[in-house]
Amino acid sequence: MANGDSNRIAPHPVLEEYYESPEARRERVDDMFDSSAEHYDWITSVMSFGSGRWYRRQALVRAGVSQGDKVLDVGAGTGVVSLLAQEIVGDKGLVVSLDPSKGMLGEAVKSGVKNATLGLGEALPFPDNTFDYLTMGYALRHVADLKSAFEEYQRILKPGGKILLLEITRPEGKFSTAFLKFYLKGIIPNLAKIFRRSADSKVLMRYYWDTIEQCVPPATIVQALKDTGLQDTHRAVVMGIFSEYTGVKPNKA
Repeated sequence: MANGDSNRIAPHPVLEEYYESPEARRERVDDMFDSSAEHYDWITSVMSFGSGRWYRRQALVRAGVSQGDKVLDVGAGTGVVSLLAQEIVGDKGLVVSLDPSKGMLGEAVKSGVKNATLGLGEALPFPDNTFDYLTMGYALRHVADLKSAFEEYQRILKPGGKILLLEITRPEGKFSTAFLKFYLKGIIPNLAKIFRRSADSKVLMRYYWDTIEQCVPPATIVQALKDTGLQDTHRAVVMGIFSEYTGVKPNKA
């Protein structure tokens, strides 16, 4: 699923229902998130039956995030992971939220995110060897190129630093996939339109499922992490659909 360049790994093919080319993707995706930002937390809370914050916090703890750590949250959206990380690292730590959507970052700041930066995961505006952890919550499907993103993630990590990527993955079984598709592409988008009176949010949530359905296999993501030099790369699966991808930047020789 590369975009014509053998060195690039797109997380999913061009989705022509939403944009016409890889070059048009970024603007279209940003527009969808900007226009739906004020509704996004409500929608995802309903979608997860209110369990999303608990799960994200547990994932951060499992990854080893602790008091005093420096964390970069890429694709931070409305800041759910960032806020949880802020609680864990405390006043002696640092959490920076990065996202390409002004609307989503605005909601994150309203929610209490202390450090928000506009930017892309493939071109991080930070020096080498800055952070102990890099986190990404359900945004991996929205980068343009896994390879360049993972190279940047490793660059800004300190030696021994760790990547934690949270994603929703298409189930292996046909019945499970059909049920999840009905829920995420049918029920949730319509709830967004009815209760939030937002047609844009309905489109975004339909796109949300389509990126899940068309995403490259988990093995491709793990291999891309390995290919950038990360060690101890691993995918843990929770409830059959939640993937936790991890990798560690090698210590200096």
